[in-house]
Amino acid sequence: MDRRAFLNDSIGAVASMGLPSHALPLSPPGETGAIGTTHLMELRAGLHSLYQLDDAYGGGDVRSLAVRHLRRVRRVINTAQFPDTIGRQLHLLAGETAEHCGWLYFDADDQEQARGYWGEALTTATMLRDANLEVLIFSSMSLQACYEGRPRDGLDLARAAQVRATKHGSPILQSVVAGREARALSLLEDGKTARRRLTSARKLVERDHHGRPAPEWTAFHGHAELNFLQGLYYSDIGHHSAAAQFLRAALIHQEASYGRNRALYRLTLAKSLVDAGEVDEGAAHAVGSLEHLEEVESGRVMRRLTEVTGALRAVDSVSAHEAAEELREYAQAKEAA
Repeated sequence: MDRRAFLNDSIGAVASMGLPSHALPLSPPGETGAIGTTHLMELRAGLHSLYQLDDAYGGGDVRSLAVRHLRRVRRVINTAQFPDTIGRQLHLLAGETAEHCGWLYFDADDQEQARGYWGEALTTATMLRDANLEVLIFSSMSLQACYEGRPRDGLDLARAAQVRATKHGSPILQSVVAGREARALSLLEDGKTARRRLTSARKLVERDHHGRPAPEWTAFHGHAELNFLQGLYYSDIGHHSAAAQFLRAALIHQEASYGRNRALYRLTLAKSLVDAGEVDEGAAHAVGSLEHLEEVESGRVMRRLTEVTGALRAVDSVSAHEAAEELREYAQAKEAA
């Protein structure tokens, strides 16, 4: 069974976890016809399930489910009765779901759609004056700006997020944003400040048990992510052997449930190895990553696959050219499917 069929068939299997489906209505309203805490919990469980599916399979196929869930939340807001306290939480959930739609479109490499959903989410965050949602949106937009070759914008967005994250008081949240700052700084060739922010990000993770609890969306952040960011930093400054060491550590420490990240990490490691002159090992990792890609639909990962293919083609090596051809054929078959 292919990935798309699996996702479609999985909706019923994980419905008990709250995965949104129009065939699965919310619990009936109360005696007064009002929406209450139970309904809010069901809708929030749906968003939680979308986070899990994204971690495992990437944004390509999951985004349509997220859009359906956002429509459901909007429908409840605009047609149901509820007290003001529940209303605020519903609006917040709509903003968080819109942000996640933006993230999923970003991962699928549909950047215009991502911007549209993030704009909607930011409007909600501003209306509610919710700093946590603003941190989430600005940090996501920072990552997109760096991805699109706009590191100055990425740095400004990350710093705006950091101001709000500091007020929130969660060390993990501040660490996530420090990592986004470091990424932008390394792309701006400010290596000294980038190293300082990466050091801060690591120290903040060690303070996990101090301050306020981290928001749910930061669950991905830990030693694997920090090693990945350190690897990207060394790659940006041309120290490819050092980059490969950190990327190996990132791959080793990444949990199996993060299928998309494992595919991205392994392809990034493959490119660093090729750039470091370890062509055979790099080619082996590149070809080995195809097994992970069978389960993942992510435009960002496919873009990295293209970069690795180009790096292998540029090397005067039979094994590299054979690996590059295998990657090219896989990409063509995946696109055709």
